[in-house]
Amino acid sequence: MKKRNRMIIILLSLCMILGGCTKTAKEDEKPTSVVVGFSQLGAESSWRIANTKSMEAAAKEYGFGLMMENANQKQGKQIDAIRSFIAYQVDVIVFSPIVENGWDNVLKEAKRAGIPVILMDRMIETTEENLYTAYIGADFYAEGQRAGEYLKRKADALGADHMNIAEISGTIDSTPMRDRQRGFMDAICGDERFTVIDSICGDFLRSMGEECMRELLKKHGRDGIDVIYSHNDSMTLGALTVLEKEGIQSGKDIILITVDGEKEAVSQLKAGKINCVVQCTPNLGGDVMQLVERMKNGEAIQGVFHPEEGLFTDFDDLTDPAVEGF
Repeated sequence: MKKRNRMIIILLSLCMILGGCTKTAKEDEKPTSVVVGFSQLGAESSWRIANTKSMEAAAKEYGFGLMMENANQKQGKQIDAIRSFIAYQVDVIVFSPIVENGWDNVLKEAKRAGIPVILMDRMIETTEENLYTAYIGADFYAEGQRAGEYLKRKADALGADHMNIAEISGTIDSTPMRDRQRGFMDAICGDERFTVIDSICGDFLRSMGEECMRELLKKHGRDGIDVIYSHNDSMTLGALTVLEKEGIQSGKDIILITVDGEKEAVSQLKAGKINCVVQCTPNLGGDVMQLVERMKNGEAIQGVFHPEEGLFTDFDDLTDPAVEGF
């Protein structure tokens, strides 16, 4: 880790940019030896908010300064944030990319500045190797597979001959959207009981989940959809609001499969309104800061790191205290 002017360290360790600068440490705390620049893609869901809190708590635990900027789901703002981190000469840059493409130029700038980059939660596509050091986040493909495997088990239990599936996807061209879709489709591929009749983008937003559900019902009717596979809980909960207003019993009339594991989604699972909740933990801050610590100690870090995750379903004992959301 390179040394820098003491005054810059003091300023950076007190600054966290979140639509403007706010502190991550009290003014009377000593300056930290490591400063992490963190570009969060937004605050669009409970998952994202919990993820931000995880990063803030872990930085404090490790004694690292944290500069954070919320991109409000705009790639241009993330690129500007990364360039500001480079200008400030932070020790490590961490960011959750909104989409997979379009990062090469700014990451080449970070590489020239000698600042390592960690991707968190989402992956990117690059034309040049070694533009980032590590990825920490879910195996989204495996999450999609778990959703598909659950559906096959549910169809078996119901003795279903055929099911029409509608997908509410996340942000187009984002890693979780692509991989959750691909994993799910691969899991049900070749099973003639299943037909995917529609896929509509909800952008990981609860309001869009409502809009998507209304559109799906308008296009296919209440009897034309047997299964909703939604890429995150926020969209699922939005869709659930519409189903309830229409008098449709989710969990019975329509099988509802969701991804994340928010408390509200798990509560709806326990209430019988959601059938399957695939886990995707937001608590990645500790893993990220552990990597930063190892970099600080001179270790060569490179690779992909996935947390352990599972799923909760209507086949489980839902009175078990282990069945809980974040």
